[in-house]
Amino acid sequence: MQVAPQTIDSVVIRFAGDSGDGMQLTGTQFTDTSALAGNDLATFPDFPAEIRAPAGSLAGVSGFQVHISSLEVFTPGDEPDVLIAMNPAALKANLKDLRKGGVLILDTDQFTEKNLARVGYKQNPIEDGSLAAYKIHRVDITGMTLRSIEEQGLNQRAAVRCKNFFALGLVYWMYNRTLEHTLTWIEAKFPGKPEIAEANRRALKAGYHYGETAELFTHSYVINQAVIEPGTYRNISGNEALALGLVAAAELSGLDLFLGSYPITPASDVLHALSRYKHMGVRTFQAEDEIAAIASAVGASYSGALAITTTSGPGMLLKAEAMNLALMMELPLIVIDIQRGGPSTGLPTKTEQSDLMMAMYGRNGESPIPIIAPCSPGDCFYAVIEAARIALETMSPVILLSDGYIANGSEPWKVPSMAEIPKIEVKFATDAAGFKPYSRDEKLARPWAIPGTPGLEHRIGGIEKENITGNVSYTPENHEFMSNLRAEKVQRVADRYARTEIFGDSSGELLVIGWGGTHGAIRSG
Repeated sequence: MQVAPQTIDSVVIRFAGDSGDGMQLTGTQFTDTSALAGNDLATFPDFPAEIRAPAGSLAGVSGFQVHISSLEVFTPGDEPDVLIAMNPAALKANLKDLRKGGVLILDTDQFTEKNLARVGYKQNPIEDGSLAAYKIHRVDITGMTLRSIEEQGLNQRAAVRCKNFFALGLVYWMYNRTLEHTLTWIEAKFPGKPEIAEANRRALKAGYHYGETAELFTHSYVINQAVIEPGTYRNISGNEALALGLVAAAELSGLDLFLGSYPITPASDVLHALSRYKHMGVRTFQAEDEIAAIASAVGASYSGALAITTTSGPGMLLKAEAMNLALMMELPLIVIDIQRGGPSTGLPTKTEQSDLMMAMYGRNGESPIPIIAPCSPGDCFYAVIEAARIALETMSPVILLSDGYIANGSEPWKVPSMAEIPKIEVKFATDAAGFKPYSRDEKLARPWAIPGTPGLEHRIGGIEKENITGNVSYTPENHEFMSNLRAEKVQRVADRYARTEIFGDSSGELLVIGWGGTHGAIRSG
């Protein structure tokens, strides 16, 4: 017999199944609905690295974890409280993370001898007692989905694909979520396919009503609204925030935005997102390789655009020479590295903060470049605006280090007013009288002279320049002077920031210093 819902502060839920089971969609819908309910949250999708991995294999497992709370949330959570496993592979790949005493919801229809053997189970874990440490709910998700939509006349493959909505409806009931947002989404997603839309609606409602009526579940849970600063909020991922921040930086500086990029996981979404802003003067160029991508961005910067190139770890290696070209030419350029596990191809869909030393020292010669690292998905918006500000005000390339954890994760983000963000001052050289291409202002920035401006012709290129004149110089004295000057320019960037504030006690035996995406774990630790 079911009892009144139990109020809890927070829960960490992980949806896991085959890459074709719609776990990312399921998690996203649950996230959006929870955001609309007023919860604070953080998410982390987990993608398989293999393309078209065999169905039911460990390599093909896809997951989506979401942490929802009535309190402030800093991470998607470590150990899930609830694991929804759509097949044996999903169970085996994720069980080690589920906290002891946690809830397991298993699609019993998929625990066949064939599926069990494929991932190395000699016995069915549902029946052999190996899951005794968890609260197991055996649910025939696939079977009940098929029975709930049999009148729609879908073929077997299309019908089975609706089972993620059954699972979603069940979890909606467990945590007292409304179905309205997802029902509206289904309507918009399948406007020309009424039979598929109706099948998904029925599966969603069937899962919800199964939770209501099955004696399997003793109670549901309520997570109250979080206390958050008033304003307009949206759910945003790190890569989405980077794209919006770049568009905002172009608006704040009055420049055209150019992105030269080569697709690479997990940076490709920035290219995809910016390509949708052509109506705002954004130009995106998908190059044939990483070298061409950054070379096009250097050219765009030379012509007076806010120039960006995006990549992930392996691509940073290929961009190093052109980064030094921008450094020697002293042109503004933003290099965005969405870090992933390495070395080489490494772990394309897994997170690792592995590129800091490369960003600092991975170029030939003395080549200092400012580095910015956002600490959360929402912070990416402000971090990339700051990167643009530094690049444009100091005439220097800037590296922004995000990572897969931040890029793919999401959180509620308060949408700012553009009036709240200071303008980025950009001055192009226009007066030929007394023009010197390597003269300096108080930030040690040289003039930005657009090609074709009468009287401002000057040498460019990667060979060392003479101070002030910009002529080619091979003298050791000038090279030492210019190397120190470029280093001093980067050092002065730090002068614009206040001292780092310590979170916690002002003294103690251990000081933990982190950067980037470790912020949430350190704050909540």
